[in-house]
Amino acid sequence: MFESKYSKVLTVILVIVIVAIVGLLGFLAFDFIQNYILSNDAADFVEDFNGEVNSDGNTAVADGNTTDDGTNPLDQIESENTGSGSTKRTYKGFGVVGTMRIPATNFSYPILEKVTRKSIETAVAFQWGAGINQVGNSVIIGHNYRNGLFFSNNKKLQIGDKIYIKDNSGTELTYTIYDKFETSDSDTLFYQRDTGGKPEVTLSTCTDDSSARLIILARAEDYNA
Repeated sequence: MFESKYSKVLTVILVIVIVAIVGLLGFLAFDFIQNYILSNDAADFVEDFNGEVNSDGNTAVADGNTTDDGTNPLDQIESENTGSGSTKRTYKGFGVVGTMRIPATNFSYPILEKVTRKSIETAVAFQWGAGINQVGNSVIIGHNYRNGLFFSNNKKLQIGDKIYIKDNSGTELTYTIYDKFETSDSDTLFYQRDTGGKPEVTLSTCTDDSSARLIILARAEDYNA
């Protein structure tokens, strides 16, 4: 009888372990799928944004371009003529000031115009500065979720890596990373730095342990005002 009770206890424990493992695998699969969809949505938006915007800030809509789920990525792009030679666009309800690609980390996201709790759960966002592709420094902030999303892979970037940023007027500049360091989350002294008459960007995210900020500085190449 004792062996029978012991066997039943082991069976119950085994069932609990199996259920826990299945639940964990299900959670990981769901998280992976969600991340995959979010990354693909962002990359599709950047591809269509870069294809539709020309140097005059006009829009050329592509036909028959759909994502894996059958939706048209251009459905995410709403245009509004600003009267200044450029067009304001939105991504998932947030205003867009440009797009950023970093080939070294397979990064491809829109740059949202404001930092809010919800916006930086959707993409990266413009926090402070001269403006996208403008002379001076522009700070772009993003989360490090340590899962590949947003600025999670910034720690892998090296001096000399390239960053490509296109603004709403259709101008794309190539930036070269020239510095990388960690600092406290209250340190903003490097924001208002002398850029020598060139556009620069600062990419800001938290370190993997959230104890500090990881900062990337990059300068535009061959810039002519």
